[in-house]
Formats: sequence, structure tokens, C-alpha cells
Amino acid sequence: MDLTLFTVEEENLICIFNTSDKNTLMDNIWAAMPGFEEDELCEIADSVIAKIGKMSDEEYAAFRFNPAYFGGEYDETEEV
Repeated sequence: MDLTLFTVEEENLICIFNTSDKNTLMDNIWAAMPGFEEDELCEIADSVIAKIGKMSDEEYAAFRFNPAYFGGEYDETEEV
């Protein structure tokens, strides 16, 4: 699996939603899209849905989403 599959912007969008399974994630992003005010955000959402849709359930389950945190890489061990 390509570990650079998602851009930082795509991973940040993904991490806003329930990522428990790929269908739930895609459904939640799709449902939220009418409320997006920026075209760029809609493009990012479309890209995420397309990429997630191409992943097998096994690939999705193995993928670890890591949101970027304040312009740097997010480290779960750091206190916020």
C-alpha cells in the first residue's frame, strides 16, 4: 500500500469524521459536502471518497490516519 496515498489536507478532512469503516467514512463525507462553502474543500472530499473507494476493506483497516497538527506532524505521545 502506498503510504503517501493521502495529502495532509485529505488526512485532516478524514480525521474529522468517523473512520471506523470505509463505507461509514465515505457516507459521512458525502453527506457533509452540501455544507462545504469552499470549492477546494469539495475537491478534497471528492478525492478522499475516490481514494477510499479504491481501497479494499483490508487495506482500509490497516491504514492509520494521522492528522497534521498545527502545521507539523501530529504525535500522539505529545500532550496538547
